[in-house]
Amino acid sequence: MTETLDLIVIGAGMAGINAAKKCSQAGWSVAIVDELPYGGTCALRGCDPKKMLRAGAEAVEAVRLLEGKGVAGETRIDWPTLMKHKESFTDPVPESMESALTEAGVKTLHGRARFTAEDRIEIDGYGEIAFRRALIATGAKPRPLKFPGAERLIDSTDFLNLAELPRRIAFVGGGYISFEFAHIAALAGAEVTILDRGARQLKMFDPELVKMLLERSREAGIKIAAEAEMERIEDANGARRVLYRRAGQSHSIEADLVVHGAGRVPAIDHLDLAAADIETEHGGVKVMPWLQSPSNPRIYAAGDAAASPGKPLTPVAVFEGKIAASNMLKGKRTEPDYTGVPSVVFTIPELARVGLLEEEAREVGDVEVSFTDTSGWFSQKRIGETHAGAKIITGKDGKILGAHMFGPEYAELINVFSLAIKLGLTAAQVKAMPAAYPTGASDLGSMF
Repeated sequence: MTETLDLIVIGAGMAGINAAKKCSQAGWSVAIVDELPYGGTCALRGCDPKKMLRAGAEAVEAVRLLEGKGVAGETRIDWPTLMKHKESFTDPVPESMESALTEAGVKTLHGRARFTAEDRIEIDGYGEIAFRRALIATGAKPRPLKFPGAERLIDSTDFLNLAELPRRIAFVGGGYISFEFAHIAALAGAEVTILDRGARQLKMFDPELVKMLLERSREAGIKIAAEAEMERIEDANGARRVLYRRAGQSHSIEADLVVHGAGRVPAIDHLDLAAADIETEHGGVKVMPWLQSPSNPRIYAAGDAAASPGKPLTPVAVFEGKIAASNMLKGKRTEPDYTGVPSVVFTIPELARVGLLEEEAREVGDVEVSFTDTSGWFSQKRIGETHAGAKIITGKDGKILGAHMFGPEYAELINVFSLAIKLGLTAAQVKAMPAAYPTGASDLGSMF
């Protein structure tokens, strides 16, 4: 490719695809490159396939909860068939994404990329390409783990492609990935253990509701070992032996599969950023508030690859990609607005939050905190759920500062609070919303 591109996008996930289309449609010459199939983590290796598998677990749990309440008979997950259901969504994604980019005028390239100069990039199979602007949107990868035997772990991508589900599974780490996959695996019939080095799991969520989730997880048969420091993983009896220390004592368990659920880091190691004078920060590409590199103004970054204030979530990647594209096109310095971005752990039931945690809100000033155990409410009684709760935090002016929820369908209800925080609505204004009855939203006014 001998021409100088207006923009080269590295990474064909949500941030990169949105930016590439926007700039191409504005008349720029744009190419996008990825060494993996187009679609990114969310569509292919994360959010969407995970939730496809979760559908099977939801169905099994729904039957269990209503056992003796009018529903009879056994239900089980047929893992290979459920995997085919997942693949019915994921398999067409790369071709669909690439076709849409081509129709938008974007050149689609495949291969590993690395910088060779401040305005040059080399791509396997294509040689060196010159550019006026570059967007780094390479997403994230599993955090490297350095204990002996760590190479015996599989990652979340591998788990989402398991042809058969092993009988015994251990998850290393106490975050989103471990808890979401643990619920799916346990409800599919596996014996599941979560090993977390921390004293507190899911630290980004309300501790009172996390406690409910832990109780509910144990009820589902999931074993949870907190403050478990990994020592090593070794082969044993045709399986894996996981050795860890807890309270000063050595422990071990055997598992047929050990899954990495100990967090993710920006996937930028392979880019040779130093060759383009691109600085890093907190493991990601250092950017100014408008997503531009301070050391090489040709470079922008968005999504999980950027060391921005945004959380590593798909909606953040989408709007960061669009804002980066707009800033490049117009030469502006528009900053992303991260207000009101919700986050959900898709366990069964789900744990959701938006806005400030209680401890964060109290640092700002006087607040009112309303915690409600909703496990006995009609919405839960109807389906046999035993654990649910909500915590709503408001300021002195009545505006909602944070909302935290654990319960069925609360991943949808949290969006109401997301909108309220985004628009600066007060608790009174939210309570005034008429809702269809009986629905989850009709419970909202009684939560605070």
